[in-house]
Amino acid sequence: MLEECLIEFAAPVLAGLRTAAIFSCRFDGPEEEAARVAEMNALLNGRDLYLKVLSHRKGRAQVYFYRKGKLEQDLQKKGVADFLSRSGYSVCSPEEALRLLGERLDQKGDFPHELGIFLGYPLPDVIGFIEQGGKNCKCCEVWKVYSNENETKALFDRFRKCTEVYRKVFARGRTLAQLTVAA
Repeated sequence: MLEECLIEFAAPVLAGLRTAAIFSCRFDGPEEEAARVAEMNALLNGRDLYLKVLSHRKGRAQVYFYRKGKLEQDLQKKGVADFLSRSGYSVCSPEEALRLLGERLDQKGDFPHELGIFLGYPLPDVIGFIEQGGKNCKCCEVWKVYSNENETKALFDRFRKCTEVYRKVFARGRTLAQLTVAA
């Protein structure tokens, strides 16, 4: 099930097109969760891909799948540190920031808006979403877009095509390791 979730919800991350994805996954208890996450990390960490359970909601794990190097780059982009600081994140490592994000996921009934930064969304779109209350976006697919509409639509097309191709080749027997693009 975890491999299927990675293909369905994170193919662009596997392909190196996105920083991260988050999805919900059910495991048969904490032992299976720990074993499957450790197994995937053993398989993928050498390619700069990491799996981390951020929180649990309604009996399901909220799994964050990311490229560590890309996350580090995203967190260093202009304005991101200031935005995260205003959102309650002190200057910290990506690992510490993810720990704090996990705590917020556990505490809030919905997803904290800064999650978009950790998924690689552009800062203007995250800020636009917050300022506009999720309304008045230019387009909406993977996220709500408030800037660079044409460029982002082309990116969404690439994500969609990538997921379609990954579904097909995975169904034909390609392994997750074979479908993973190294950093």
